[in-house]
Amino acid sequence: MAAGDSGAAPAGTARDRCPTGIEALDNILEGGIPRGNTVLVAGSVGTGKTTLSLEFLIHGAERGERSLFLSVTEPTSKLIENMRSFEFFRPELITSGKLLLVDIPVLYDKLGLDHEEMRPDEIQLFLQTLEGFLTESKAERVVLDSLTSFAYRIQREERVRDFMLKLSQILAAHNCTTLLVSEIGPGAGRYSLRGVEEAIVDGLFLLGNARRHGDILRVLQVIKMRGTPHSRAQYVVEMTPIGLLLAPHLKGGLTEEG
Repeated sequence: MAAGDSGAAPAGTARDRCPTGIEALDNILEGGIPRGNTVLVAGSVGTGKTTLSLEFLIHGAERGERSLFLSVTEPTSKLIENMRSFEFFRPELITSGKLLLVDIPVLYDKLGLDHEEMRPDEIQLFLQTLEGFLTESKAERVVLDSLTSFAYRIQREERVRDFMLKLSQILAAHNCTTLLVSEIGPGAGRYSLRGVEEAIVDGLFLLGNARRHGDILRVLQVIKMRGTPHSRAQYVVEMTPIGLLLAPHLKGGLTEEG
């Protein structure tokens, strides 16, 4: 790369895409997430955030792209057991090293990060360790589940902003396409714990629940995605044994619940 070259695609040139493996979502994004983007996957409990994220990683691993799942809230052993009900899950991807699962609480213990609030030097230590993982694994796809749980350990808004900026720089330097899971309550009015995370990321998927004719439906909407035009329509999500299926909802009779 020549000096001064930022690596951005020239004007009028299509960005390389990172397919999510969820056909309808890739169609919305005109082929997938622009490669290298960091995307917030925001939603309340039970809306399919982790399933979407794992489907994204597994599809990448099947394509030969190293994929890294950083689990903050759930032991990866339990995660694997829960995923066995989905036909897209491939245990051999884990044994072959194409899909790497890391328990962040175990990492906390190894680094001595065992108290409630992380100091700036400890945040920096975590980021350096993460960068080491990316270098060693050569990961092209990354999921952090969840960003919210990690941000609780940072607590202060200005430190969360600083962490997000540095995290984004590290991921961009390694050309990782990344999903950051954000847990929000119904009617939260924002997409993340502090409300600053969504301003820094390149994209935002919003998952939620909606009521139609007495039924509660999962719904998904692409709020933003840098580097590609996309539909902002809301789609009904069906969680099936083969993964997430999306279909445009019929207008009328749909009430948001968060």
